[in-house]
Amino acid sequence: MAILHALPGQAVDVRPLGAGLAQEKTSALFKSEDLEVMRLVLPAGKSLPPHSVPGEITLQCIEGALLITAEGRSHALGAGQLLYLAGGVMHGVTAVEDASALVTIALRR
Repeated sequence: MAILHALPGQAVDVRPLGAGLAQEKTSALFKSEDLEVMRLVLPAGKSLPPHSVPGEITLQCIEGALLITAEGRSHALGAGQLLYLAGGVMHGVTAVEDASALVTIALRR
């Protein structure tokens, strides 16, 4: 089944999921030629292994708490906090609490 992405001009709800967080999964919100945006959902204790993407990336914690490791440093993100990483930086993400985050990736062609 194809992933449904938002269309240009279509509003997308990115408010905290609250009590529904445990039932949600990570989802792509939209992808264009230059930009991809997704909602990352991680239960407490789960993580994304270290990886990198070619373009710049931001991670904005919407709810819960995340620990981002990048370039030998750890960055704690709580609700309302944003972290910017340069393209190509190896990074990992761990949920300290059940969490959701808005992830933006600048796509390099």
